[in-house]
Amino acid sequence: MHPFTNNPRDSVSALGEAKLIAAIRRWLGSASPRAPFGIGDDCAVVPAGRAAQLITVDPVIYGEHIDDSVPPRAGGEKLFKRNLSDIAAMGGRPRAAVVALAIDSHVKLKWLEQFYRGLATVSRRYHVPIVGGDIAHHRGGIVATLTLVGEAPMKGRVLTRTGAKTDDWIFVTGSLGNSLRSGHHWKFSPCLAEGQWLARQPAVRSMIDVSDGLAKDLQALAPKGAAPALDASAIPLRAGADLRGALTDGEDYELAFTLAASANREAFFRAWRKKFPYTKLSCLGRFVRPNAVPDGALTLTDYRGFEHLR
Repeated sequence: MHPFTNNPRDSVSALGEAKLIAAIRRWLGSASPRAPFGIGDDCAVVPAGRAAQLITVDPVIYGEHIDDSVPPRAGGEKLFKRNLSDIAAMGGRPRAAVVALAIDSHVKLKWLEQFYRGLATVSRRYHVPIVGGDIAHHRGGIVATLTLVGEAPMKGRVLTRTGAKTDDWIFVTGSLGNSLRSGHHWKFSPCLAEGQWLARQPAVRSMIDVSDGLAKDLQALAPKGAAPALDASAIPLRAGADLRGALTDGEDYELAFTLAASANREAFFRAWRKKFPYTKLSCLGRFVRPNAVPDGALTLTDYRGFEHLR
């Protein structure tokens, strides 16, 4: 659905800010609790927990992350889910979200209603309330930004991108590549349960969500003085993807993580399959010293993932 209209009666300008906020409350329904734990005060109140707090923020921009081929409800879902994927990458539990909206006055009310109903769907599915936000005028465009607050599991830990050591194994969930043409970039499900389970495994040392392409994202996991030695045949390809796409396309929203070299890989695989029988898991190789990269291993410097402003 195209989001803009030249008919003022069908646009957000027909309501103005105050009535639009009231409409957003209706569209979100039970996904947004009453103030001060939801929309309505100068700040939302999120009860403090005992675990480490996590905060992440990501936008969707019309023409960049979504276009007319993506249903507006799916665009709202994507905004929420890409933030949930960041929380998943640290083994966290999401707790509350706020949404900042910058839109042109010609945006269709129907388009915006469906967008917010998509946000509400994900909010209810993952039990994460939308507790507030902001609206501003943005001439000619649509930018929706969601900030998500989460926490580490009470008896777990926060997994970061650092922590891997030389000889540690490299794993990835799911399949990679062809995310845009297949629609995976908005149809995906964030790996929250998987991330929380991995954070409870002492042998898992580091983790990242694969959003900018595996070739780029794996560099963030590499220990100092080591390089990834990957087996090309082990890269899990999504239907319609080739190897280059699997390494560079991005927007896969899978989890890449490292497992200690001393861990029993077969026992780890068995435990994974028992816990997540429908989530594919692949061992891609390991981190080694640069002079120990075997012949035939993928050279990731030959590939480039997505990078903003380039």
